[in-house]
Amino acid sequence: MSTTEPDALLGPADIRELATALGVRPTKQRGQNFVIDANTVRRIVRTAEVRPDDVVVEVGPGLGSLTLALLEAADRVVAVEIDDTLAAALPATITSRMPERAPHFSLVHSDAMDVRELPGPPPTALVANLPYNVAVPVLLHMLDRFPTIERTLVMVQSEVADRLAARPGNKVYGVPSVKANWYADVKRAGAIGRNVFWPAPNVDSGLVSLVRRDPPETTASKREVFAVVDAAFAQRRKTLRAALAGWAGSPAAAEAALVAAGVSPQARGESLTVEEFARIAEAKA
Repeated sequence: MSTTEPDALLGPADIRELATALGVRPTKQRGQNFVIDANTVRRIVRTAEVRPDDVVVEVGPGLGSLTLALLEAADRVVAVEIDDTLAAALPATITSRMPERAPHFSLVHSDAMDVRELPGPPPTALVANLPYNVAVPVLLHMLDRFPTIERTLVMVQSEVADRLAARPGNKVYGVPSVKANWYADVKRAGAIGRNVFWPAPNVDSGLVSLVRRDPPETTASKREVFAVVDAAFAQRRKTLRAALAGWAGSPAAAEAALVAAGVSPQARGESLTVEEFARIAEAKA
């Protein structure tokens, strides 16, 4: 880690200049909204508690706003970018603005959902401004694929942030909430206004912090537990006895598994913790 000049980070004029030079127009299809405020990216890095020995993976670096701020604070940064033009341009941006940090940067030109390995030492942190349309699957894939990621901070659509951080009994508690809790302790970590993005999105954004912890102790596999979760929320208005009938083979079999797990057959999925879902999966197995 080394100290860099304040103007090494990208401001609004820098972002637009880079985009113009590259012929880049942010696309809704990929949920591209570039952060144009240096204070915001530094705030994200602080909130993520990035340390000098961290190896940070960033998904969707775009033009490099957050990437540069991460390079100020971490030992290494590995950026995963799907866009051909952005992926081709990012190394040059890093080299021109932070030449002394360029050797500590790696680029993976790929869809994050296809990433199975990363160059260099194992990642210890994930920090990303995730495209709204793929935020949850990308987050869960990275947590699953890279168990060395201890701390995660993602910026997502506010509604998605609420769902990820929801607790049992909350009306937005659902599949993303339970599956994220399999991997980590999850909480909201702040709000981000629309004016720090270009183009400004039609929705507010939120920060979500995930701190890795051991999954629930269970003899059931993650796949088996997640199958229960998916079934429970596919028909979330139904009681678990009815919602899990297809999964268990019949309403009676579902009830037997629920009773064995110590869960009321009349309960609904939105009231259960990840540990209770694990017990249900174990009871059927």
